[in-house]
Amino acid sequence: MNDILRLVEPLIPALRRYARALLHDATGADDLVQDCLERVISHWHQRRRDGDPRTWVFAILHNLAINRLRQSARRGVHVPLEDAEEAMLSRPPAQEDALIRRDIVAALALLPEEQRSVLLLVSVEDLSYAQAAEVLSIPIGTVMSRLARARERLRHLLEGEGAAARPDSHLRRIK
Repeated sequence: MNDILRLVEPLIPALRRYARALLHDATGADDLVQDCLERVISHWHQRRRDGDPRTWVFAILHNLAINRLRQSARRGVHVPLEDAEEAMLSRPPAQEDALIRRDIVAALALLPEEQRSVLLLVSVEDLSYAQAAEVLSIPIGTVMSRLARARERLRHLLEGEGAAARPDSHLRRIK
C-alpha cells in the first residue's frame, strides 16, 4: 500500500488535468479519476514491476475515458429531468408507423402498373394532373380516372377489403 501512495498520489493532479482535457467536464473528470484510482488499486498486483507506473496509470485513465466517451455518444446528451422539455420526455411509438409504411408499400405493389404510376406521380412526386399526363403521354381525363381508381383500390386494400381474400397478404386494418 505504501508503494501505491508513494507512486500514484503525486500523479493525481496530472490525471485530473488530462481527464478534464479529454472530457471537457470537471465533474465527469473527477469521477473518471476516481474510477481510474479504484482500478489502479484493485489491479496494482498486475502492473509490470519493471515498467513505469505513470504510463500504466495514464493508460488506464485514457482507456476509461474512451469507454466513457463512447458510452455517452451511444446514450446521447444527459439532461436533468427538471430541465427537460415535455416533448423530450416521451415520443409516440414508431412501430405502428413502420407497419403502416410496410402495408402501404405492399398495397402499392398490388395496384396495376398504370394506376400505380399515376398515383406515385401525383401523390408522391407532387406533379399536377397535366404534368402527369404529359409524362405518361395520356389525356388528363385518363390521369384523373386512373388516379381515382388507384386511390379507391388502395383504400380498399388498406382497410382490409380484398386483403382477406388473399391468404398471402400481410395487410390488416389499423384504426
